Amino acid sequence: MGDLTETLSVENVVGSTALEQELDLESLADDLDGVSYNPDQFPGLVSRTTDPKAASLIFRSGKVVCTGASSTENLTEAVELTFGKLRRLGLDVPDDPEVTIQNIVTSGDLGTRLNLNAIAIGFGLEAVEYEPEQFPGLVYRSDELDVVVLLFGSGKLVITGGSQPSDAEDAIEAVQARLIDLGLLE
Repeated sequence: MGDLTETLSVENVVGSTALEQELDLESLADDLDGVSYNPDQFPGLVSRTTDPKAASLIFRSGKVVCTGASSTENLTEAVELTFGKLRRLGLDVPDDPEVTIQNIVTSGDLGTRLNLNAIAIGFGLEAVEYEPEQFPGLVYRSDELDVVVLLFGSGKLVITGGSQPSDAEDAIEAVQARLIDLGLLE
């Protein structure tokens, strides 16, 4: 079957940090280029970076949530670029912001079609949500994993809830081993 960790691809990294001060978002929206602020639609100011591609959501409280990055390194770089924009406006912001990874979404492929009905029974109904009329994937929450794994009949999977890239590697290896033990994967 090969090393399934090679099929893993980080799709989105979400992290947060703080400026440790209240912000006037209306003024920031006027002074910063390339930002959008529509408080009737969303309570935060959105600052986008293109290289790396990400969006920083800046809130009045000073909390910053960065999303859309393709790696933890890109997330940190996007936050630093956003903080640099704020620093150039004269705001007192941390030189080395502490970024907490909130979620890493990773996709992967088991390389074969899956019988989700058999997996739901084999994995145990207490660890599985599977309602094909509502959603085409099986949601697997194992007590042994720090993530949630969505399995699809195509053999593709999505791993969410990780805080480091190795969480997805551990998950795909655990799912593969469990499926082999159940005789549902060769």
